[in-house]
Amino acid sequence: MAAKSDGAAVSVEDDNTPRSLSEPGNPVARSRCTAAGGKPYTLLDCCWVLCALLVFFSDGATDLWLAADYYLRGDYWWFGLTLVFVVVPSAVVQVLSFRWFVYDYSDLSGGEGSGSGGSCAAAAGAAGADATAGDGTLSTKDSDQHGGNAPAVNAANVTPVYASSGPPAAAVRVGSPRRCCTICMWVFQTVLHVLQLGQVWRYVHALYLGAQSRWHRNGPRRHFHWRLMFESADITMLRLLEAFLKSAPQLVLQLSIMIHGNGVLPLQGLSASASLVSLAWMIASYQKVLRDSRDDKLPMSYKAVIAQMLWHFFTIGARTVAFALFASVFQLYFGIFIVSHWCVMTFWIIQGETDFCMSKWEEIIYNMVVGIIYIFCWFNVKEGPSRFRMALYYSVTLAENVALTAAWYTYRGPQTSDSSALVVVCLVACSFALGTFFMLVYYCWLHPDGPVLGSQWGGCVDEGVVGTGGMVGVIDACLTPSQGSQTDMVITSPPRTLPRTKDKDLGEPVPGERDKDSCLPVFQVRPSPSSSPALLHRTSSTSRAQEGPVIRIDLPRKRYPAWDAHFIDRRLRKTILLLETTSAISPRIQYRSSLMGSKEVLEYETTV
Repeated sequence: MAAKSDGAAVSVEDDNTPRSLSEPGNPVARSRCTAAGGKPYTLLDCCWVLCALLVFFSDGATDLWLAADYYLRGDYWWFGLTLVFVVVPSAVVQVLSFRWFVYDYSDLSGGEGSGSGGSCAAAAGAAGADATAGDGTLSTKDSDQHGGNAPAVNAANVTPVYASSGPPAAAVRVGSPRRCCTICMWVFQTVLHVLQLGQVWRYVHALYLGAQSRWHRNGPRRHFHWRLMFESADITMLRLLEAFLKSAPQLVLQLSIMIHGNGVLPLQGLSASASLVSLAWMIASYQKVLRDSRDDKLPMSYKAVIAQMLWHFFTIGARTVAFALFASVFQLYFGIFIVSHWCVMTFWIIQGETDFCMSKWEEIIYNMVVGIIYIFCWFNVKEGPSRFRMALYYSVTLAENVALTAAWYTYRGPQTSDSSALVVVCLVACSFALGTFFMLVYYCWLHPDGPVLGSQWGGCVDEGVVGTGGMVGVIDACLTPSQGSQTDMVITSPPRTLPRTKDKDLGEPVPGERDKDSCLPVFQVRPSPSSSPALLHRTSSTSRAQEGPVIRIDLPRKRYPAWDAHFIDRRLRKTILLLETTSAISPRIQYRSSLMGSKEVLEYETTV
């Protein structure tokens, strides 16, 4: 099936009949729970989602409770500011969440009122017909197909093919109940988002999908695993946006009120603590889900997530206290400082030429949002070694914290004694030091790719490729093209632990592409369970037979820490989920490689 996705040609091809795993030369078969359906959903994963729900409710409830307390005390100015920082960011996130729901559900509920009718059923029936005929190519485009005798199919104009063996009238009879269910779902989602509970539904839905992926086997397990990964990605993106639009400003506001009033109310401390925990939690959770979604990165353990959460908890805590101290004395200059810092950070990010979104303007808006995050903490947005950039950012942050705290200490009001001021200054310094300590713990002992500070191959090796027994592959990959292997890359990106596409039928490399760097880029290919999880796995050309449908995307794969295109583009999601329901083998996603042969480049050009 081919579908144009933001200028990218997408084609789906069914490979040859899978070879038996018992044949000589084939790798050892993976267990069903890992190869077919992704990492099994565990009780620890369920507890993590429940804790995320607890953090979400505690953050919102304490802010609303504090706003009501300000109103009852007659502090209408503080009541208005507190309520604005709760309602406005939440409304923005709900609008975005509902927009995603409308796009995802509109096509699924179109046609005859269900996902099995209309275009989805047509595509499924066409895929089954092609599989029966032995030709595995299916397209929704009007252009020529990869296969010479492959018929062109337009999903919008194909006559629906019903999964049941009965006549079309049978589907018409069940159309009314399905239409009623569709209307109920629309009403239900509308009410949820009006009540600002869109994220809650997504969390509950993620728990349901996780349980289903745990209970089912084979095809259903894979399908629920894909949906779980997509839902988790949506939740983390929405919650990260909400955290820095709501929790971060709320934290600075409440700390400023405490310092300005020279006292701390219990509700103020509770609200500030909940906001700080929410910020640290969402940054760590975002990084975990992002790594889980990419098969070229090793997963992040929960120990590493906790270490990263403590790292951000203390560094953001020191940062916001310094902000609150300075804002309590210099309100106008604090606003100028925040705007200036945001402009500098946004320009720095744009200058780094990030590659997260599908268009130029979306990329600029994304960089502006990340600039807000950079006001409070470090957030890696560029592929490659980040030690220098991180050291530069934290050096600037440390200097700013010292300057802001020193300015407050010098010009503070007479109501603050010297001993109390020294305690606050020590609090800022100790909090930043603790955050730096947990950052070193994460990178030295708990980083998924091993001790980063001890790596000697940072210039030639991508993260996650050096492991026990993997040095030979690393050295071979770092040789020049005339010395090392000439194996071309085929980059695929299903969720972590799903079967990867291995390269086949790739010709000679494009001239000049490999001369740009001193060494070849290295992408991790996950080996069988008997090997080290970080070992670079290479297969010979005789054992590169592909199995199942392959979704070929005419885009180079985005490098970490960017999301893959099929997580950002929702049309690609629908293609993947549709193939999961119609194919006995999990589809693999193949991106255009920068080292493709001339035959492969020509093939992609004909699909645009």
